[in-house]
Amino acid sequence: MFSITPKKEPFFDMFDQSAQNVHAAAKVMLEFLEHYEDAAGKARQMKELEHQGDEVTHRIMEKLAKSFITPLDREDIQRATSRLDDVLDEMDSTVHRMSLYRITSSTEEAKAFARILVKATGSLVEAFALLRNLKKSPEILALCVEVHTQENEADRVHQEALGHLFDGPFDAKDIIKWKDVYQLLEKAVDRCEDVADVLHTIVVKNS
Repeated sequence: MFSITPKKEPFFDMFDQSAQNVHAAAKVMLEFLEHYEDAAGKARQMKELEHQGDEVTHRIMEKLAKSFITPLDREDIQRATSRLDDVLDEMDSTVHRMSLYRITSSTEEAKAFARILVKATGSLVEAFALLRNLKKSPEILALCVEVHTQENEADRVHQEALGHLFDGPFDAKDIIKWKDVYQLLEKAVDRCEDVADVLHTIVVKNS
């Protein structure tokens, strides 16, 4: 049955849950790369967070399908939900790829990517928490800018990481493995920027 009463809180609460889950995954990624132990265990932990994210995504989409009136444009709710899920998917792919490749140690560049992800996802958590009150638009937009700044930093790290791969003491197999891992880490940060772009659109539409 469709609901004709605009109940705002469920959508915003679920956005918060999704963003917080993505941020938790970024912290797992950082812990994994900084200490680099129990790759299989961290992969399982990441997969569990990915499952939790899928559950929240499903609940949002189900609520959206049953709601006649929504607090934001339906397409923006769908896009924000999907883009958050994309961030988590990229991080999940990274950890599992490293486990599959049997990589035995981390790199400084990989740790730098993880720190960027923690900062970017932390900004997204703050932004979604403010979304209930669009009078906070300047604060939300400032957080979106911060995510863009982190994406630019990730681009810089990616270039340095590739340069070090070919200049450093890596054999051909390691170069192939790490090139793939770096690309996945950069894509995870790019997906954070996609979320920020959706938030920016929401703010502009509703201000």
